[in-house]
Amino acid sequence: MRMTVIGTGYVGTVHAACMAGLGHEVLGVDIDPDRVAALSAGRAPLRETGLDALLARTVADGKLRFTTSLAEAAAFARLHFVCVGTPQLSGGQAADLRHVDAVFDGLARSLRPGSLVVGKSTVPVGTADRLARRLADAAPEAGCEVAWNPEFLREGSAVADTLHPERLVVGVRSRYADAVLREVYAPMLRDGVPFFSTDPATAELVKVASNAFLATKISFINAMAEVCDTAGADAATLARAVGADPRIGAAFLEPGLGFGGSCFPKDIRAFAARAEEIGAGAAVAFLHEVDRINTRQRQRTLELARELLGGSFAGRRIAVLGAAFKPGSDDVRDSPALAVADAAHRHGALVRVHDPEALDNARAVSPALGYAVDVTKACEGADLVLHLTPWPEYRTLDPAELADVVRVPLLLDARNSLDAPAWRRTGWTVRPLSGPRTTGGAAVDEPPAHRSPAAPALTAPSGRTS
Repeated sequence: MRMTVIGTGYVGTVHAACMAGLGHEVLGVDIDPDRVAALSAGRAPLRETGLDALLARTVADGKLRFTTSLAEAAAFARLHFVCVGTPQLSGGQAADLRHVDAVFDGLARSLRPGSLVVGKSTVPVGTADRLARRLADAAPEAGCEVAWNPEFLREGSAVADTLHPERLVVGVRSRYADAVLREVYAPMLRDGVPFFSTDPATAELVKVASNAFLATKISFINAMAEVCDTAGADAATLARAVGADPRIGAAFLEPGLGFGGSCFPKDIRAFAARAEEIGAGAAVAFLHEVDRINTRQRQRTLELARELLGGSFAGRRIAVLGAAFKPGSDDVRDSPALAVADAAHRHGALVRVHDPEALDNARAVSPALGYAVDVTKACEGADLVLHLTPWPEYRTLDPAELADVVRVPLLLDARNSLDAPAWRRTGWTVRPLSGPRTTGGAAVDEPPAHRSPAAPALTAPSGRTS
């Protein structure tokens, strides 16, 4: 089947390559000529497992090519997937739909009669219906239709999630649209993947409701972890025991620094904003607290780091392990790790960051921080090591080797995932973000008790520029 994929960011690039990999003829569209040139040469603009090889193969065999022209796309096929971004609106909580609107307006001028335009972007409920009216007004004779097909991709496994999804959801208004999308995803349906064919509004809500639920689980366990920390209880054991209940499940019940990235934070804010617009704000008011708890985890990490340093960041050297918002990705958008590193820097710390994949992206958005391609180099002379992104590589570090290069063997494990007893046996003081201050039966040594001023806020300026 011929199709276009409009927008070659994270979702669009993966979708285009995977659809071509299934044998469809795909034309990718983007307004950035440099990106189109790179993709046309088979070079992926992002790190994603399996994407480089799939992209190179599908471009080489002619199943996938790219253009900057919407008119060319409209002429190429009658099926169009829209995968452009919906960031948070500047100065507000709602989703910014300018890019989605621009694509529909651009397509409307050239669409072939009977075309089906399928949104994959995460949008507020009601967007598909609004865009269908907009398309009909712009091209009343074309008889085109709008459907919605949300994505459920996890960064780091997006190719696998596309080719072997846990479920497929389509929001359609006709048997024709349903049949077209069933043909697109026929290999998955033959494998027994659940297929939910519903109306566009429900499809839109499935996506944001899923993200809202997962974000709520993360903030819930972090709230419980803070209670554990205060009460001297074991947050990790609590999480495992709660997750053993099959009605709850263990997924996303891992106490730590909280969620970030390009989806959860902006999606739950946009969901709450849209619910308020349609008069259902009270129903999802809890999402504001979910967001607040998540942000508080970054502040708690900063507070603990300051306490471990004796009450002040000024002039202290901090090694930060991790910049990406999650392991398996080079994405630093709304990264909790980078937010904490930036805040420590603003309050006078000399910060040096290591990450296996995300250093270039981190340097682009936080150029004032120091960076090191080697963990040992990042830790040289450090007064404190912050473990902020749980890359598997960090679990295999040799704490004895690092103890020889730091100034003070002091570790704050904000992801609660390192082997604290092994680190302590080589002389490290280890503080997990969540209590109790024991791991594997061995107590965590604490710095001398002291009283210090209120912790610096993540957004408060310090006047320090270098």
